[in-house]
Amino acid sequence: MRLTRPFLKLPLQFDAAALEREVRALPASAWAPHPTGFEGNEAVRLVTPNGEPTDELDGVMGPTEQLLAMPYVQQIMGELGGVWGRSRLMGLRAGGEVPQHVDSHYYWRTHWRIHIPVITNPQVLFSCGGETIHMEPGECWLFDSFRWHRVVNGGAAQRVHLVLDTVGGGPFWDHVEAAQQGVATRTVVPNANSAPDLRFERVNSPIIMSPWEMRVHVGFIASHAEPHPQLNPVLRRTDRFLDDWAALWSQHGEDRGGWPSYAALLDDMKRDLIALGAPALKLRNQLPLLQVLDQIVLVMAMSGAERATAELSPERLAS
Repeated sequence: MRLTRPFLKLPLQFDAAALEREVRALPASAWAPHPTGFEGNEAVRLVTPNGEPTDELDGVMGPTEQLLAMPYVQQIMGELGGVWGRSRLMGLRAGGEVPQHVDSHYYWRTHWRIHIPVITNPQVLFSCGGETIHMEPGECWLFDSFRWHRVVNGGAAQRVHLVLDTVGGGPFWDHVEAAQQGVATRTVVPNANSAPDLRFERVNSPIIMSPWEMRVHVGFIASHAEPHPQLNPVLRRTDRFLDDWAALWSQHGEDRGGWPSYAALLDDMKRDLIALGAPALKLRNQLPLLQVLDQIVLVMAMSGAERATAELSPERLAS
C-alpha cells in the first residue's frame, strides 16, 4: 500500500508531556550523530540489530537500553501494533535542517516511517510533495518518502521527534484505514500497567530475492516512470530478466549452488540496460529510473548471499 497524498495523520494523540519527561531523563551520552552526517542532526537509538549501539538496517532487531528505559514509548509502539525495524529519537538543532531528498533505497520501499513530535515549536516545518505542515506535539504522522521532502527547524530550540520504522502488520493497518476514513482522534494516556509484547524484525532483507517480490518492485517503479522512447524496450528487457530469474528460482531457490547463475543474470541485465539507454529514463519525482531500480532490486537481489560469501572469505576467516 502507498499513500495517495504527501501526509496522513493517524487518529491517535499521545501525551507529549509524558514523552518529553522520558526524553529529558535520558543521559547526554545516549545521543549520537545522525548516520547521514547531516549537520545539526542527532539521534537516540531505540531499536537496532540485537539492541546494540549501531545504525545498521539489517539483522535481528531488538530494543536498546534506552528504549527499555522508556515505558511510555514502549506503550505507544504496542498501541501502533507494527513489527518494528530500526527506530530512534531524532533531534534537529535550532536553525538546522534535513536537506531535501527522496528515500529510494530498498529499506524505504519496504518500511513506513512514523513521526511523533515530542519537543517542537511552530517554526518546525515539514515539507513533502509540495505541501508544508507543522506537526503538533503528540500527533502521529505518516508521509510519502518517495516524494521530495525536507525538514527545517526555524525555532530557537532543538526539535525532537519519536521516529518509528515498521513494515506494518496487524493493528497498524487498522490505524491507517481509520485515518483514511476520517475516524475521530483518540487519546492514548500513559498506563503504568501496560507491558506490551513488542514485535521486532528478524528478516529484513533477502538472501536471494524471490521473483514475486521483484515483480512488485519493478511494477512500482514502472508506474512512476516518465514517458520516453526507450521506456518500453527497457521494460521488455526487465520482464525477460524477471522470467529468467523465476526459472532459476524454481530450480535453486536460495540454495548456494544457484548463486553464480543469479550473479550472471544480474551482470547481463545491467549491461543490457545501459546499452538500451536506461540511464536516460526518469521517474515522476525526477530520480533516474535506473538508479532506483538498482537500489531497490538489482543491489538487493542477492544481498544476503553476498554478505554470506563475504563472511566466508579467506580474509574474514583468517582475521
